[in-house]
Amino acid sequence: MIKEKITEEYAVSKIIVDNYFKKLKNMLSCDVAVVGGGPAGLVCSYILAKNNIKVALFERKASLGGGIWGGGMMFNFILVQKELKGMFKEFNINYEVVDNRYLVTGAPELVGSLLFSVCKAGVEIFNFISAEDLVVKKNRVCGLVLNWTAVEMAKLHVDPLNMEAKYVVDATGHECSVTKKLIERKGVKLELVSGIHGEKFMNVELGEREVIENSKEVFPGLFVAGMSANAVLGGHRMGPIFGGMMLSGKKVAESLIKKL
Repeated sequence: MIKEKITEEYAVSKIIVDNYFKKLKNMLSCDVAVVGGGPAGLVCSYILAKNNIKVALFERKASLGGGIWGGGMMFNFILVQKELKGMFKEFNINYEVVDNRYLVTGAPELVGSLLFSVCKAGVEIFNFISAEDLVVKKNRVCGLVLNWTAVEMAKLHVDPLNMEAKYVVDATGHECSVTKKLIERKGVKLELVSGIHGEKFMNVELGEREVIENSKEVFPGLFVAGMSANAVLGGHRMGPIFGGMMLSGKKVAESLIKKL
């Protein structure tokens, strides 16, 4: 019997499929599921993984970084407060100090450095995947309902898959889409806050402070971080400055470490 030669086409596809499904099966049960790969989600995931917590990061788009890429009106530079020097050093981000108040760096460098650190820390990243709903049992969030973003966008009737997590972090930005899904369900109310308030007008100073203050558990098992926090609890919009969002991710990660 002549043994059929394995083609390169088959070998390449098999390696990709095998590795992806190995990762997916391993993360169908994790400690923390972070939804949204913007600055808050990335920093939160990194700190958790660095502390040996099993983290899955889901991003509905192809690329991670959230609003970082756009800078201010597509001028691809990012500002953060000078108090983040230590964090920039940890992520090996180059910067300049401006007006003795801000650190300025290029948006591509910030995203690249964050992503490199997140991957090296052991965070498992799943892009192109949307969290279309939550798993809630005994009045506690305990997982996510997942589907491909392409299915969501095409409005196809395709049943999702589920995964379990001890905690979920809504870092989906202005949309706060995970928290919205929760309160859309009949009879479900946010127990730890009074509901989704929506963002107020832009105020950089207040917004930066509020995004950290508002980063907290809003329902048993569900935390909000980044602009999701201000959208849920009624904080101000802050524009193209990202220090508060990064510190928001840090605060949520530290809160989760204590719980776990």
